[in-house]
Amino acid sequence: MTTSTAAPASALTAPTAHGGIAAGLSDALTMIDRSIRLSRRNLDTLLVSIVLPVMIMLLFVFVFGGAIETGIDYVNYVVPGIVLLCTGYGASNTAMAVTGDMTSGMIDRLRSLPIRSSAVLTGHVVASVARNAVTTAIVILVAVAVGFRPNASLGEWLPAGGLLLLYILGMSWLAAGIGVLARSVESASLFGFFMLFLPYLSSAFVPTHSMPAVLRAIGENQPITPVIETVRGLLTGTPIGDAGWIALAWCGGLLVVGYAFATGAYVRRSRR
Repeated sequence: MTTSTAAPASALTAPTAHGGIAAGLSDALTMIDRSIRLSRRNLDTLLVSIVLPVMIMLLFVFVFGGAIETGIDYVNYVVPGIVLLCTGYGASNTAMAVTGDMTSGMIDRLRSLPIRSSAVLTGHVVASVARNAVTTAIVILVAVAVGFRPNASLGEWLPAGGLLLLYILGMSWLAAGIGVLARSVESASLFGFFMLFLPYLSSAFVPTHSMPAVLRAIGENQPITPVIETVRGLLTGTPIGDAGWIALAWCGGLLVVGYAFATGAYVRRSRR
């Protein structure tokens, strides 16, 4: 479980002496460093965010994959969905980390220091991106070991990575906002359950046309499906169609809404 450790007072007060943009950047870097150090100390959380997606991938590839018809090798079909599941679950840990700060007295201590409030959430979000980069790389390496064979060029890997980064940022800011509002780390962890469940109602594991009508409508019109279809198309050459633009719109909107939600909730709660 994520724990909260306040950075030394000198590290928090020194950057703010000059004010302005430089002070804000220094505050953010201080909190980013703190959040990354906390991530390194909580190896159990990091390991779960790696092991769980890998286990789900192995389960679907070796147990269910032979019975599911997708038109391409099932391992190539399922890996983009597993990557989205991995990044979503990793972002959900941000909610628990933020709630830990909100309920442990960390935020109350920061109020007495000349540090910008936005730096706290920025630290958690950037740490989330760093964790997700590590876990996603490991999941892809394991996928390659079990037969994943992307045929993407560098010009296709880059937009796929950019889209995933945009998705991670949006999910992380949304998770940070939920972490601000949650009253306990346990309630914040429910976001992780939601992010594990949502990909099952998308094209992550089976084509949406194989679903019953109601579930098919949900699967085809939820935000994760176009992101998966775009990443899958870029990495394996399957048709993308309009999914790319839809995915960009969803991820961009998620980032804007998530950031506004998180910062607004933080300011309101910090004033209480």
